[in-house]
Amino acid sequence: MIKTKLLLTALTHRSAVNETKGNTVSNERLEFLGDAVLELIVSDYLYQHYPDKPEGELTKLRAELVQTKTLGAAAQNLKLGEMMLLSAGEKHSGGQNNPSILADCFEAVVGSIYLDHGLAATISFINNHLIALKKTLLKQAQIVDYKSKLQMLWQKKYQVAPSYKIVGAKGPEHKKTFTVNVYLKQKAMGQGIGLTKQAAQQQAAKSAIIK
Repeated sequence: MIKTKLLLTALTHRSAVNETKGNTVSNERLEFLGDAVLELIVSDYLYQHYPDKPEGELTKLRAELVQTKTLGAAAQNLKLGEMMLLSAGEKHSGGQNNPSILADCFEAVVGSIYLDHGLAATISFINNHLIALKKTLLKQAQIVDYKSKLQMLWQKKYQVAPSYKIVGAKGPEHKKTFTVNVYLKQKAMGQGIGLTKQAAQQQAAKSAIIK
């Protein structure tokens, strides 16, 4: 993994800020930046390498690559969980293996590389540790895109796309749990709970498909 001046910050989970001497900054700002940089680089790669695919298919491919489970698997391969600074409580609850925390850390590392080494180095990092390993990571993450499956099903049967709404959120900011409903027109057809909005949406879509 590329070393950066900001690497310690990228590896610092919010829960550890008050327990770590000499460090008072979590990786959240770097995660924000890394998320945007990651999406740009992955989008450019897909645009260049799949010239015949329409927008919808490119969007699906990008979603598979940048979703929580895939990034969490990439972070596991880099052993980011072993290097992360977490509070004692977060470690006790298995935070170092939490796909959401690992995915956020991966994005923060991307942000740190971008700031310290520039775009070319960031592209190289993402190519080597995400894009080149996409088949292995997708298998490792055991991803099923229930949202895409549900959309195809409802478009064919009802000529309408699913809509999602957050109906609940609880817990501390660094470990919030979201509850999401999926609607067919105005009728709730499924509900999902997850550590990220996207994960909750996937579970809601899965629930609707099962029904």
